[in-house]
Amino acid sequence: MPAMPSSPASSAALHAPSSTAAWGELFSGRNGWRALALTGGVALHAVNVHIVTTVLPSVVREIGGLDWYAWSTTLFVIGSILGATLSVRLLAVLGPRGACLAALAVFSAGSVGCALAPAMPWMLAGRTVQGLGGGLLAALSYGLIQLVFEQRLWPRAVALVSGMWGVATLCGPAVGGLFAQAGHWRWAFWFLLPVAAAQAVLVLVQLRPSMGVKHERPATPPRVPALQIGLLAASVLVIAASGLVPDLPWQAAGVALGLAIGFAATRIDSRAAVRVLPAGAYAVSAPLGAIYASVALLLIGSTTEIFVPYFLQLLHGHSPLAAGYLTAAMAGGWSAGSLLSSGRSGAKADRMLRIGPVACTLGLAALACLLPSPGFFGGGFETLLIATALAAVGLGVGIGWPHLITRVMALAPKGEQGLASASITTVQLYGMAVGAAVAGLVANAAGLSVPGGVEGAKSAAVWLFAGFAFAPAAAAWLAYRVVARRSW
Repeated sequence: MPAMPSSPASSAALHAPSSTAAWGELFSGRNGWRALALTGGVALHAVNVHIVTTVLPSVVREIGGLDWYAWSTTLFVIGSILGATLSVRLLAVLGPRGACLAALAVFSAGSVGCALAPAMPWMLAGRTVQGLGGGLLAALSYGLIQLVFEQRLWPRAVALVSGMWGVATLCGPAVGGLFAQAGHWRWAFWFLLPVAAAQAVLVLVQLRPSMGVKHERPATPPRVPALQIGLLAASVLVIAASGLVPDLPWQAAGVALGLAIGFAATRIDSRAAVRVLPAGAYAVSAPLGAIYASVALLLIGSTTEIFVPYFLQLLHGHSPLAAGYLTAAMAGGWSAGSLLSSGRSGAKADRMLRIGPVACTLGLAALACLLPSPGFFGGGFETLLIATALAAVGLGVGIGWPHLITRVMALAPKGEQGLASASITTVQLYGMAVGAAVAGLVANAAGLSVPGGVEGAKSAAVWLFAGFAFAPAAAAWLAYRVVARRSW
């Protein structure tokens, strides 16, 4: 697709803001309570992700469905894409408080479904509903940032939203691991309900109009791009279903068909009156398109996380709790990188955008060597190396994340800022969905289920992490091209 010409405003927006507010301003007075109300939903969503990642090996041992292991994430993310897209309409119709409460209700319903699941199909249905609510929560958090905060607070607010994944690294693996080790993985899902209720109370109090959070309801609610979203969901489902076909040529054909459907969705969306992404988002040679592509590629690389607990438990003999906390090092690195990088501006912010994808690539390459080789380096040192590699993957995403997101908001065409905010989550989730689907296909093709066992897991680990290292490497190339050259 031809590149759109960049205006002087767009060129200026390529760079980070010249100054960023201090953390104290974000946490002072009403800003602090509003920030907590916005980020609590993301924290709930993030804790849930780590809980499920930790308990999933126990789930498949009890109710079966190893062949469908990656589908738990795939369907969750497809639901999240739909939720992120619907968030614009939900916000317009219900306002900030009503939209957040509705999202929490949907998420809670999905959690109940997972807790009661007697077999994997029921679990997958519950995960899809959970994803719908989680996508709404994530998109609303980003969308409300520009409604309740001044622009100079945006990088800090975005970093705080990302930082909620750090909270999840403390809570999620502990909750999931303890319940899994006790043989009661279902209670990990029940645990989410009182947390959601507490968040609902916070939203009721802090996002009411009398607290200064006002929202003008449009005369006509925004329309939903149903065709494009349906095609994006079909794209992911076709790629994921390819992994169920035994013959490799047919699997490759399925992946090609799924990607073709996704490409068709982008072509339709670029010409549609009601779009998923704002104008200019599909021109990779233009700033906005390159930033969106970088977001998707970085998220594709990070989806390898879903198989890490399985490899750590089977190949390295770690308990569910230990495997959960080791896996959480990736999210911890993301949070730490995002929080530390959010105060950078100008040339320093550009540098973060360049360095991040390189660190992510090196981390995945290291995991391709470490995970399939238990005992090669010796117990404690080997565990430290794996944790460091996982943290490097997350750190690589995190240090550039605040600057990627704020530049999407700044580069959005006039009148499409709300769409751009919601579309951040859509692109993020589509990258995760495609990544999870392809990860499941690669792992199964490499021997995860057949021949299975230790040898199958070793082969799957090599192919999975080595192959997925190419995604952040491509993002590094885009960052080098897009970011204006400054003196290091």
